Amino acid sequence: MGVWNAHTSVGNITGSLLAVSVLQYGWGWSFILPGGLICLGGIMVYLFLPAYPEDVGLPCPNGWDTNKAVKEDEDVESLLPNENAMRKDGVVEAETSDLQKHGSLSRTSAVGLVEACMIPGVIPFALCLFFAKLVAYTFLYWLPFYLSHTAIDGEYVSVKSAGNLSTLFDVGGIVGGILAGYISDKLEARAITAASFMYAAIPSLLLYRSYGGTSKFMNILLMMIAGLFVNGPYALITTAVSADLGTHSSLKGDSRALATVTAIIDGTGSAGAALGPLLTGIISTKGWDAVFYMLVIGAFVAGLLLSRLVLVEILEKTSKQSPPSDVSTQQSITGSASQPLLRDQR
Repeated sequence: MGVWNAHTSVGNITGSLLAVSVLQYGWGWSFILPGGLICLGGIMVYLFLPAYPEDVGLPCPNGWDTNKAVKEDEDVESLLPNENAMRKDGVVEAETSDLQKHGSLSRTSAVGLVEACMIPGVIPFALCLFFAKLVAYTFLYWLPFYLSHTAIDGEYVSVKSAGNLSTLFDVGGIVGGILAGYISDKLEARAITAASFMYAAIPSLLLYRSYGGTSKFMNILLMMIAGLFVNGPYALITTAVSADLGTHSSLKGDSRALATVTAIIDGTGSAGAALGPLLTGIISTKGWDAVFYMLVIGAFVAGLLLSRLVLVEILEKTSKQSPPSDVSTQQSITGSASQPLLRDQR
């Protein structure tokens, strides 16, 4: 998932480079060119991307296989005595009809919004993503302006150079997304990984503010490190975590709930993405130190929101290493609060 989600940062980099390349013809072209590519991409997605696996003859993962269920029911009925089958012919047909109807409904109906929010982990991860995207998108929108108005090794870079230089933040984000996905798969702990990255982002932001202006090399290095820790949990939550929660066992095989869960998590994050740059425009009048303090607070709150899930994952890890007599005690502590991300998928 971390490798797949790299397309987000690649898009950010490409968009910034395209906008900078046509800036000499007028700032309006920085919107027209990317906007035209978006329209082209939308047409390609509409024409060539199938909505569901069944549309191209592939089985639906974690879904209700109606044809298979009906076939198994018919096989069972064929084993009954003939007169019994004849006597219950009407009932069999009615049950088969109900089964087909149930299968059709399971393929078309979506899980409710409230039901999706009740899945353990959805709300904490959604709120965490709110603050994670607040930090990430503040950098995405304001970093070129910050670079062009901050002396690096005693010199100010041009607007074009600042736009090109800011893309390195997303280069670090690509590495961070892949690294966060790899670590979470190895540890089988999504919350621990995401929270650790958010806490690690705090010193990286402070170091970038304090030492980013000493030299261009130091600026690039610290910028990429900040991008690694800021974009890592953002990529993890929008991909692997959403997929795990969207196929949670409480959904009873309704794989279509994945879209609803993803919409809740990413939609909440998008609200933070809109709020961050807006607050920056207001706070920046008091100096860039105030902006970075806001980003530090956002990263801290993002990690803090996962504290309960982190504790649950730690208890689950220790229960696997504890003697059998202690396992039942720790299971009673976690109870229904247990985070079911990877465990339910195994």
